[in-house]
This record gives sequence, structure tokens and C-alpha cells, in this order.
Amino acid sequence: MPRYRSPKLYTDLASWFHLLTSPDDYAGETEFIRETLSSASPVPIHELLDLGSGGGNNAFHLKSRFRLTLMDIAPAMIETSRAINPECEHFVGDMRSARLGRLFDAVLVHDAIMYMTTPQEMLECMTTARAHTRPGGVALFLPDLTRETFAEGVHHGGRDSGARSLRYIEWTFDPDPADTSYTVDFAILARENRGPARVTHDQHVFGLFSRKEWMDLLRQAGFEPQLIKDPYEREVFLGR
Repeated sequence: MPRYRSPKLYTDLASWFHLLTSPDDYAGETEFIRETLSSASPVPIHELLDLGSGGGNNAFHLKSRFRLTLMDIAPAMIETSRAINPECEHFVGDMRSARLGRLFDAVLVHDAIMYMTTPQEMLECMTTARAHTRPGGVALFLPDLTRETFAEGVHHGGRDSGARSLRYIEWTFDPDPADTSYTVDFAILARENRGPARVTHDQHVFGLFSRKEWMDLLRQAGFEPQLIKDPYEREVFLGR
């Protein structure tokens, strides 16, 4: 397995993560996740595995409904999640290869799936999800986009919290439309105690796959796939 090189947002800036995106931003989406998983499962869902759980924003809302186990490859992000989800079980692990030796009623893979940049990595992640799903269980994959919905663009945001303030510009760009990846460059300004702003450039490389590739890979991993849309009209994938 290639060595994972974690972006600065998940290492040096991990303690600032919730100023870039906070749990409050996820309330609507997590309600969609809860309803989708519950309606798709033939039996009640009690245990949920969150692969690529990041800073724990989804878990912050879902833990009131499910018993959550969280896994992320970045140790600093696990600590960030623990700070807001101390009651949840956490593991450091690679979604391409980790095996907990346990089965769950459902598996969630949020936008961390975007870091899978080759079909092989995608299949490995989906196989990990399948290996942890009980017979008859469900898995939900929520990529930011598919090849058909990809668009270059620029976004910005940030917030203040106590003595800390963060602002960012996010630039989505595809250097080579012929391959299966694109880049998102962040320019992040972080200020503490009204001191000078620290500027960080952080590049993230994401995978880009068609709807058909998503469906084919999910079948290879052992799922019966279904393409659905979330409340924001993004295309996401349910695997039974």
C-alpha cells in the first residue's frame, strides 16, 4: 500500500479544523444519512461504522441515533473528533486495508472517499466497507461529486472561535481531464490572539469517477448498488 501523505489540514492544522467546517454545518446532511440508512435496511440499525470519520462532524449528530465506531487514517483528526465525541469508539486506520474483525449493521463513507484516486483504491475502500457490513446490511457512500457533475470553481469561508480566527479560499481545478483525479488548493489564513495571520497552502488530490464506474466497482465489492440524490442534489451511492 502506498504511504499516505496527509494534507496539512489533517496534521499541522487539525486543531483548527472546526473553524473551517463545524458540526453545525452537518445537521441537515446527517438527517438525510439517518433516514436513508434506516429506510434501506431490512432490520433496525444499531451499530454504525464511519470510515474516514475526519473531525467527527457527522458523528456529532448521528451518535444520538446509532452506536458509532469511527476510523480515520490521520491520528490528529481522531483526536479532534474525540474532543467532541468522547463517548464514541475511535480507531486510527486506513480505509483501504483496515479490518476490525467485527460486523456492523451499516457503514458510512463520507467525503473521505474522494481521496481514493484510482479504481483500485476505490475498490479497496468499498471492499473494506463490505467486509464490515453484516449480511443484509447497508453502506452509504457520499462523494462530493462524480465525473458528470464535476465543475471547477472557487469557494471561501471560515469562522471565529474564542481567540482563534480562520479564513480560507478553496480552488477546485482539474490539471488533466484525461486522468481520474483533480486538485483542490486551499489558501488558509489562521490568526490567534489578534496576532499576525499565518498563511498555509494545502493541496488535496481527489478521485474523479463516472456514475458507471461507481456502480461497477460497488458490484465488484459485493454490493447491490443504487444511485440516489441527497438534499443538495449531489449524487451518492447506497450499497445493499
